[in-house]
Amino acid sequence: MSAVLAEGRLSIMSQFYALTKPRVIELIVFCALIGMVLAVPGWPSMRQLGVAATACLGIWLVAGAAAALNCIIEKNIDAKMKRTSWRPTARGQLGDGQTLVFAGTLCALGSGLLYWAVNPLTMWLTFATFIGYAVVYTVILKPLTPQNIVIGGASGAMPPVLGWAAMTGHVGPEALILFLIIFVWTPPHFWALALYRVEEYRKSGLPMLPVTHGNPFTRLMVLLYTLILLAACLLPFIYGMSSWLYLGVALGLSFTFCLYGWWLWRDYSDALARKAFRFSLIHLSGLFAALLIDHYLFF
Repeated sequence: MSAVLAEGRLSIMSQFYALTKPRVIELIVFCALIGMVLAVPGWPSMRQLGVAATACLGIWLVAGAAAALNCIIEKNIDAKMKRTSWRPTARGQLGDGQTLVFAGTLCALGSGLLYWAVNPLTMWLTFATFIGYAVVYTVILKPLTPQNIVIGGASGAMPPVLGWAAMTGHVGPEALILFLIIFVWTPPHFWALALYRVEEYRKSGLPMLPVTHGNPFTRLMVLLYTLILLAACLLPFIYGMSSWLYLGVALGLSFTFCLYGWWLWRDYSDALARKAFRFSLIHLSGLFAALLIDHYLFF
């Protein structure tokens, strides 16, 4: 009997954990951590390590709250799409009230932690990001315009800014460069996904670019954005934030992403779009990992 109850509790806990979109949150916290690392010249002190760990936890909590709120708002859309139909809210395993309490608790805990243990600026920037994603993007932009990913990408690009603010108490130009890279990376990343999931988006009623403007136009936009992204990825080296090590990695990853954009534009297939989407994740992770290694090798 106790084993059955324990299994049931674990199942409920797993469902709530799934609402936070763990894989997405991992990337968010990783990008925030890069902002923290780059904001501190040389090796961090024990106090700075404590602030960084606290900030990562606070950002994780608020980001998880935004993801859970998104699951409530989009549960009907999620239920129509194979990629998201497994979510507990889409399947009716968790009610709106349960999820709302869960999201509110995470947001309150994370915001309080950031305000009292990090600094007020980081808390307000993180809360603004929460509103930007959960309300402005999810409620307003996503169902109304095919440019939802472009405009809403500002929320997704905030993690390095949050990390920088956590360690310095202000937002420097270096943080804005990192913001710009993620902001420009977001459209080709999501449009590659939308290309091979176009029928699901059409069925859901969301005005994603392949649905409203067609496959050829979207492929052209992916190519153009990868070229813009290539230029943006050079900025850390140009501004003096990194050395030749980062530049080499950035050029290799960005040229490869451009090649995927070119191949998609010239000879489309769903399989190629999947590869481009997966590589976009490698691109961003590899780029920020190179910044991290570069920082400690050549500070």
